[in-house]
Amino acid sequence: MAKKFNAYPFAYHAEIELEISTLTNRGHGLGRVELPEEGAAPREGLDAGRADNAGTPDKEGPPDLEPTRSTPSKNSLRQWVVMVPFCLPGERVRVRVFRNHKNYSEADLLKVLRASPHRVEPYCALFGQCGGCQYQHLDYAEQLVWKRRQVEELLQHMVGIEHEVAPVIGSPRQYGYRSKITPHFKVGRPAIGFLRQGTRFEVIDVPECAIATPEINARLVEVRERTRQRLERREYKRDATLLLRHASEGVVTDYDAVITEELARGDAQEPLKLRFLARDFFQNNPFILPAFTGYVREQAASSGGRFLVDAYCGSGLFALSAASAFEQAAGVEISESSIRFAQENAVANGITNARFLAGDAAAIFAGLDFPPEETAVIIDPPRRGCDEGFLGQLFAFGPRAVVYVSCDPATQMRDLRLFLEAGYALKAVQPFDLFPQTRHLECVITLARGQ
Repeated sequence: MAKKFNAYPFAYHAEIELEISTLTNRGHGLGRVELPEEGAAPREGLDAGRADNAGTPDKEGPPDLEPTRSTPSKNSLRQWVVMVPFCLPGERVRVRVFRNHKNYSEADLLKVLRASPHRVEPYCALFGQCGGCQYQHLDYAEQLVWKRRQVEELLQHMVGIEHEVAPVIGSPRQYGYRSKITPHFKVGRPAIGFLRQGTRFEVIDVPECAIATPEINARLVEVRERTRQRLERREYKRDATLLLRHASEGVVTDYDAVITEELARGDAQEPLKLRFLARDFFQNNPFILPAFTGYVREQAASSGGRFLVDAYCGSGLFALSAASAFEQAAGVEISESSIRFAQENAVANGITNARFLAGDAAAIFAGLDFPPEETAVIIDPPRRGCDEGFLGQLFAFGPRAVVYVSCDPATQMRDLRLFLEAGYALKAVQPFDLFPQTRHLECVITLARGQ
């Protein structure tokens, strides 16, 4: 049953105009309107509109209350935040409110009244409907500007510090870069694609993905047709997710297939070849990967440490790409299957100074004999960041430097506070745009143990 609509400060589907002042790290435009204190309607002139009670609301239950009307004094006005996707800073827009929270409202964009000079025509016809991309309407150079600014703001608001954030290193490809997609479908429904913008369960049909590689899109035609035929024959008993992964073997669709990724290396070396299961985690923009892994290697090596530990090593990406800069390298991973691939990858690439350990989550560093004061650690945790148990073990080990790679700067900044409390100093912040046209980015921070 739909939740009752909270009608303060705007009625359901009230239409208002506002100026967009910034972009949030969720990719939404943020604007503010002046409101009286709670219990009064928006100021006259904002065109708060009337509740649209016709039909079933698309995002919340129907409203049963209008905001109480009153005449506010000038001193009682306050700023109220409204979040709107697909808007840009500097734009004036007309929007329609669909949800009021305790401290802000959410609205859909109806019309851009004054466009930003950085607004561009989206490449994909499904942009704004498909939830996969947030920034196709924003010039790419400006995407990088705002992603940098968002990292700066997270440092200020979540960590409480001012620190230089290097300009974001952009992707060589702005479209056609993604080497893995996972379309969804629901039994009894024809759509095969991704979640509709603003929903958690509705799938929108996506016959082609603009940010996926051309090879994936070519294979997607066949995969969609085969899946649709199986759906018509009722072969699926439950909703499912498909896989298309572009690797050296071509585009594979079997989750358990063993695939190979090649990573270009400098100094006229042969490319690093890494084998792993198609379903395993691996960075999904191979075009920026050489610059990305090269930077991580440089930051770890510049610490002066003789030894390297890759604490979330997977199939060995960072440990093997950085091993030549250290006397010895070790990768630690709780997944035994990933460790087997990492060990095989070291042998296949002729890397003799790297070893890999299947670590116990409760004793991750127990098998290491590296002196902490001469050791640099690379960590690349899941999106949720590091858990307390891992950080406790890391701080107890006490390496001289940590290079922290994250696909979610917000959880990275949460963890950064703990690093600072543990005596580490922040040395460098370098974002990488592995995900053009989306709100996502990778951020690499370098930390050194205080003297």
